[in-house]
Amino acid sequence: MDIPVVYTDDHVVAINKPPGVLVHTFSHQSEIETVVSWAQEMFPEIAEVGDDLIHRPGVIHRLDRETSGVLLVARSQEFYIHIKKQFLERQVHKVYLGIVHGEVTEPGTIDAAIGLVRGSTRRSTHGQKMRKEAITSYNPLKVFEWGGRTCTLLEITPRTGRTHQIRVHMNSINHPIVGDKLYSPKKNKDVPVLRHLLHAFSISFLDLDGERRTIEAPLWSDMNELVSL
Repeated sequence: MDIPVVYTDDHVVAINKPPGVLVHTFSHQSEIETVVSWAQEMFPEIAEVGDDLIHRPGVIHRLDRETSGVLLVARSQEFYIHIKKQFLERQVHKVYLGIVHGEVTEPGTIDAAIGLVRGSTRRSTHGQKMRKEAITSYNPLKVFEWGGRTCTLLEITPRTGRTHQIRVHMNSINHPIVGDKLYSPKKNKDVPVLRHLLHAFSISFLDLDGERRTIEAPLWSDMNELVSL
């Protein structure tokens, strides 16, 4: 796989994860290429980093398979412990770029707990199982027309880190992510894209010296071509 490295030092590597690539599998016998299999070849030292050396060595956080963007992989156990603590204390700041259906003209914040829908693996603001606090802020950057659709490019900041949080929250206000067939199958049934259009644009954290570091990853071509219209 050709995975762009956007930053690296002795303790961490940051990549621009391509859409459609799994971060890791749940079986060490799988032959599927993942971020982990690529990273183990490029940075063999990650084999000794993390809390699950079989399935996800070096993995600090994850992105959905279809979500692209900046992803950190730890190269040292010291950094792994250091940044996991920051995630728990909400000291890591992430910004996403997402293309949603409809026109969004004003910034806003969605404060709605997310839980599992009974009998399903889908999440919802109406889900009753394992409900957890979830807060997402968004800011419109550009409204444009595409294939007879009105779409908006949003800058999206998750204040919490729930599974599928951005996708669930944007769908809850009737502005689902373009291409998201899980949370808005009817609206996205005939959309001519291969994935949901969500990109992790930047991540900010404290390095081992206590200095705040911000790393950005440029949009992949499928999203960049649309927002350039």
